[in-house]
Amino acid sequence: MNARKVILFANTDWYLYHFRLSLASRLRDEGYDVVLLSPGGAYGSMLLELGFRWQSVPMQRRSLNPLRELLLVRWLVRFFLKEHPEIVHGFTIKGAVYGSIAAKLAGVPVRVNAIDGMGYVFTSNSPKARFLRPMVRRVMRSAFQGTASALILQNSDDMMFFRESKIVDERSMRLIRGAGVDFNRFVPRPEPIRDQVQPLRVLLAARLIWEKGIGEYVEAARILKDENRSIRFLLAGSPDKGNPAAVETRLVRGWSEEGLLEWLGHVDDMRSLLSNVDVVVLPSYYREGLPTTLVEGAACALPLITTDGPGCREVVSCNGTDGLIVPPRDARALADAIRLLDQDRALCRKLGLAAREKGLSEFDEAVVLDKMLALYQELCSFHELPQLIRPECARS
Repeated sequence: MNARKVILFANTDWYLYHFRLSLASRLRDEGYDVVLLSPGGAYGSMLLELGFRWQSVPMQRRSLNPLRELLLVRWLVRFFLKEHPEIVHGFTIKGAVYGSIAAKLAGVPVRVNAIDGMGYVFTSNSPKARFLRPMVRRVMRSAFQGTASALILQNSDDMMFFRESKIVDERSMRLIRGAGVDFNRFVPRPEPIRDQVQPLRVLLAARLIWEKGIGEYVEAARILKDENRSIRFLLAGSPDKGNPAAVETRLVRGWSEEGLLEWLGHVDDMRSLLSNVDVVVLPSYYREGLPTTLVEGAACALPLITTDGPGCREVVSCNGTDGLIVPPRDARALADAIRLLDQDRALCRKLGLAAREKGLSEFDEAVVLDKMLALYQELCSFHELPQLIRPECARS
């Protein structure tokens, strides 16, 4: 019997490597024939070295050229016709929409569409974003309809948005929180959080776009530096080139030269980095899907500071219990929360342990992947495809 083929399609190879490698590995272990599809980049060769079949696709992530986008869909249709997959799973709005449209045209039986966050079109109030919004809604409505089709969302706010927008039938929507983090790899350091004498090490790890709260983080650092507090502010991430909200590199370098923060650039080994910090912050006012950086911090039993925004509130839901919540766009409130943890290291430990306990039950990789594979099996059953998933591996 031939293995069931699934194509995982994303808008960057970086995304596949960092956020969907565990899904690809689990599928391969379960007997699937896995094909990874994305635009070319530095991580394609790394996926190949891991034994996966990866194919570069002629896609420009930020393109709005109608002809180029039609050519991309045509390329995808031809690729799907050649490969004969039984499942196409697209990630992010562009990957999900184009992958689903092409899969419908190519007669692919099962389409899974994962929206990790609402993106620039739905989060920005710029004239360009407002102009594109109705058009994108109509395209999504067309792309996501179908019997053996599901839309995966990562937080309750996005579920509400799609329910009220009536983009898809509510019965096809599924809530699966995040891509999953391996809580056996991301673990607390053995020693308790460092004593009051040593500088508190605070980390913001994110794409460098303003909506992640970069400006508020810098201003909070300035406030606390003016108080002569010995706090180290670390910033990990690179500017998201092509994103209209990208923070300019010259600004980040200027903040570093001013001594407000230490810019680490892009960091591949987050596990190592998190073992050397004391607090994780994400003062986002972006419509997050489910922030992996917060979940990784929770897995390491680090205290979290974030906003009560979509995605973020899924990880930190009770202020003072599983983390600290500050208002968005409020640098002074962020500074107050960081100061509180600097003054109370026992509170740091308490919040971190509570975050890890919650994460184990809701965001652990095994929990997320079990739900994902159970969904594959459910959708494939509509077409009476052969069962490849062992019952004990299909827990929901």
